[in-house]
Parts: sequence; structure tokens; C-alpha cells
Amino acid sequence: MSEDKQNIENTELVDELPEDAAPAGDAAAERIAALENELATAKQDVLYAHAEMQNVRRRLEKELADARAYASTAFARDMLSVADNLGRALQTIPADLREDEKFKGLVAGLEATGRELEAVFGRNGIEKLVSVGQPLDPNKHQAMMEVPSAEAEPGTVLVEMQAGYTIKDRLLRPALVSVAKKPD
Repeated sequence: MSEDKQNIENTELVDELPEDAAPAGDAAAERIAALENELATAKQDVLYAHAEMQNVRRRLEKELADARAYASTAFARDMLSVADNLGRALQTIPADLREDEKFKGLVAGLEATGRELEAVFGRNGIEKLVSVGQPLDPNKHQAMMEVPSAEAEPGTVLVEMQAGYTIKDRLLRPALVSVAKKPD
């Protein structure tokens, strides 16, 4: 009889286990699913934060490179007026004074200074724009006047009144130009 009683108790336990264990199993499964969702969300957040940090780092590196490349922009603009004045001074020296022995040294010195200034500009990425004969580009030229011309296409630069310059790939100063238009 004790065996039958034990079998009955075991049967009752077996019958009770799935019912009792099922809610505990569902709760554990729900808890595991919730934790997996939290883990997936946390992984996604970490990936977004990592990507954002990379973007910030790249942006800062670019800004630093630009700051290094263009730090001398204001100084270069100021030096352009010096170059312009030196060029004007050289252009106004008459040919007879250039040949005069008294002024030959002065003229040679001024020309050497002009060449050195151009070399310094070149070493620092400052380049003179070529404008005459080119079509008007509002990104590089500032049209000061229009001149009727039968020989040149309308919109073509005829005369450069002041040279334009770029520093690296940016415009430092636009060229002041006169542009051809159709004759009246």
C-alpha cells in the first residue's frame, strides 16, 4: 500500500509540476526576452555613440586642418596690397630710367623684391588668377564695367584692373575686371 500511496503522490507531483512550473517558466522567458531587448537597445546605443564620436573626431580633424591651411588668410590679404603697390611702382618706371646707371640698382632691387614676394606667395599656396581672355566667373571675378567689343564674345574678360588670388583652394580676393559686351 505504501507503494501505491507513493505512486499516487508522485503522480500528483508530476501533475502539479507543469502547472506550477509553467508560470515560472513564462516569467523567466519574459524576463529573458526583456533583457535581450534591453541588451539589443544598449548595443544599438553604443554603436550610435561610437559612430557619433567618429564623426566628431573627423569633423575636428578637418577643422584643424582647415585652420592650419587658412590661418594666414588675413595676413595674405594684407600682403596683396603690398604686392599690388610694388607692381604698380615697377610699371610706372619709364624705360629710360630703367637704363640709367643711377637707377639700375634700384630697379633691379625692386624687381628682385617682387620676384621674392611671388615666391613666398607660391610657397604658401597663394596663386594669382588668370583672368584676361577667360569667361566671367562670378566666383572668381568682380565685373567693374562692360566694354562694347566686336572681337570678343560677350562675357569675356578684356582687362584686369586688379589681380585676383586664391589661397589653397579658396578665393582670397576676386579679380576686378572689365567684361566684353555686344557693341551697340
